[in-house]
Amino acid sequence: MPINIEMPKLSDTMEEGTLVKWNKKVGDEIEIGDIIAEIETDKATMEMEAFDEGTLSKILVQEGESVAVGAVLGILLEEGESETSETAEEAPVESAPTPEKSEEVAQTSVPVAAAAPQTFTKTTGERIHVSPVARKIAELNGVDLSTITGSGPGGRIVKADVEAACTGAPKAEPTPAPAPNKAPVKASAPAPVAVQPTVAATDTTVKLSSMRRIIADRLLTSKTTIPHFYLHLEVDTEPLMTLRKQINAQSEQTHGNKFSVNDFVIKAVICATQAVPEVNASFNGDSIVQFGQIGVSVAISVEDGLVTPVIKDAANKSLLQISREVKEMAGRARDKKLMPNEFDGGTITISNLGAWGIQSFDAIVNPPQAVILSVGAIEEKPVVVNGQIVPGKRMNVGVSCDHRVVDGAVAAQFISEVKKFIENPALMLI
Repeated sequence: MPINIEMPKLSDTMEEGTLVKWNKKVGDEIEIGDIIAEIETDKATMEMEAFDEGTLSKILVQEGESVAVGAVLGILLEEGESETSETAEEAPVESAPTPEKSEEVAQTSVPVAAAAPQTFTKTTGERIHVSPVARKIAELNGVDLSTITGSGPGGRIVKADVEAACTGAPKAEPTPAPAPNKAPVKASAPAPVAVQPTVAATDTTVKLSSMRRIIADRLLTSKTTIPHFYLHLEVDTEPLMTLRKQINAQSEQTHGNKFSVNDFVIKAVICATQAVPEVNASFNGDSIVQFGQIGVSVAISVEDGLVTPVIKDAANKSLLQISREVKEMAGRARDKKLMPNEFDGGTITISNLGAWGIQSFDAIVNPPQAVILSVGAIEEKPVVVNGQIVPGKRMNVGVSCDHRVVDGAVAAQFISEVKKFIENPALMLI
């Protein structure tokens, strides 16, 4: 039977994707592993591999269109097959149906972008609602869908339900439908109404990319659900700049890597997190999760906004490894070539706006993390040392914290440790 090419879920936060480019055209033969398309997610643009082989019979989603995860992008036919209307996700039938079939067509013909679940008829005449992936797994394993209770919305059978039936494990509880006309136990305040701008003829409306939409949702969630507080310190960067100059002069004759100020800041944050592990944590409802490893999310500016790939197992990496990894990730981030797993495992974030001349700022906590460090520009300014006014180099660093996890005293200790390592950079190289 025809095989649906579906929009894959390429990251944990992905709800929809944009088909950037088709690498195949109708009539092309496709083998397993072929790169058939490029998909833009909320985090990056990634190549989509084929998991089946056959002939590309139809393209249902055009380049530049955004559809939900699970929506059918195209139809693949196996050798010797001809096109049929067996897939429920195909576009509505345009020809007028006969009276006997009108009810069936009305039930099964849906727009492509809606990605409605496929339906099958039981012997009782009742229809089964099942996702395409769940249907395929059931076919491969000989599972009778009529024996499964779906846990998806409206009783839809999803992948987990079929896998549970295959292994004999208990199925997930169905998602309960809201009871009609039943008053809530506790009244909630009405949601605030967003004020919409007045769009003039001379204005330009730019459609949100998948990445920008997710950024908007996550920042709104962070600011409205996490109780933020902020601390700032001024740091003497003269010792760091001196050491950086010496190391870079030597590195030109060895490995050739040039260290940035941000490389040293990242290393200082890692050392400070080891000294104050309470900040390396996350709020988890009725508990706090203390992370066993340090994953540093590094904020990188890209065309559509900001991405935060992670330096994993950061405590066990040298300054040289960190520097090279950040450069490599930044390059691929701007080319939208980062993979979903490179965003996983972050436990603390660094956002540095020093390159833009920003002196100080308050960053927004990157959930589910509890702390983000903000880094400003290094400024040459007069400072008082031993009662004398002398030239100095100063930088403002700040922390934004989730007060459910981190108290003021803990945050103060942490930012003081960051200051200590930046002002005594040799300590972070020991």
